[in-house]
Amino acid sequence: MSNKTWDSPQMVMGKHNYLSRIVIYGLLAVFAAVYLVPLAVMMLTSFKPLSEVYSGNILALPRVWTIEPWLKAWGEACVGLDCSGVKGFFWNSTRMVVAAVTISTFIGALNGYVLTKWRFKGDNILFGLVLFGCFIPFQVVLIPMATFLGKVGLAQSITGLVFVHVVYGLCFTTLYFRNFYIAFPDELVKAAMIDGARFFRIFLRILLPCSGAIITVTVIWQFTNIWNDFLFGASFTTGSTAPITVALNNIVNTSTGVREYNVQMAAAVITALPTLLVYVIGGRYFVRGMMAGSVKG
Repeated sequence: MSNKTWDSPQMVMGKHNYLSRIVIYGLLAVFAAVYLVPLAVMMLTSFKPLSEVYSGNILALPRVWTIEPWLKAWGEACVGLDCSGVKGFFWNSTRMVVAAVTISTFIGALNGYVLTKWRFKGDNILFGLVLFGCFIPFQVVLIPMATFLGKVGLAQSITGLVFVHVVYGLCFTTLYFRNFYIAFPDELVKAAMIDGARFFRIFLRILLPCSGAIITVTVIWQFTNIWNDFLFGASFTTGSTAPITVALNNIVNTSTGVREYNVQMAAAVITALPTLLVYVIGGRYFVRGMMAGSVKG
């Protein structure tokens, strides 16, 4: 009589699942390492003296840790007459992003509300035209937008750049809120109308408080696009009114003599830090909000 034992189907499935997890997590670890190596190089380089940057291994830990490159990148440390940094441009981008994201999110929510709960003749055609605006390349609007900003006196200003980002972002914010509100029960809106609530009261008291998920999606989307934008910033602003992406480009491309890679890396990390924090804090809500707006549409 044979002493051989046979594994049950449950044990076989358990072994396969265990091996599958090892393969999946192994691949994820490899991909994460590939994506994190450039960030590690940037961080390590930003804390090294310039002499060590040129003579050492880019992946090696600094032999001498220094925050001087960060101070110079921010604009707090001066070398001779060179006091350039991204501090002023960082606040330019902050003011621009806060204003543009707030305005475009609110108007997009209002548009989505009108297109779903206050139907009118031709609303689908209007939404189609708004949707078409999502596919217009940045480069197409440069000359018309520059001409318009010049005529209304908003050229080369933060206010003009806010206007540009609001107009270009409205197509996306309207799309997000329209797809979210179309699944919102019409009965609640009708009940509020019967109770005497008007247009803005329904919007502010009923729909907007229930829109946290899609507001998070819109804010993260708009914040990322506006903060990382370079084309509009380089085209419609100059000098002290430029956003931080333009300032970073100037730091990298206007270096004379020895290139200060440690300062450039510190400036790049400072520029990328706000969007990184936004995704770290609100990333999981971003996915939830996208799923919430994809049920009907």
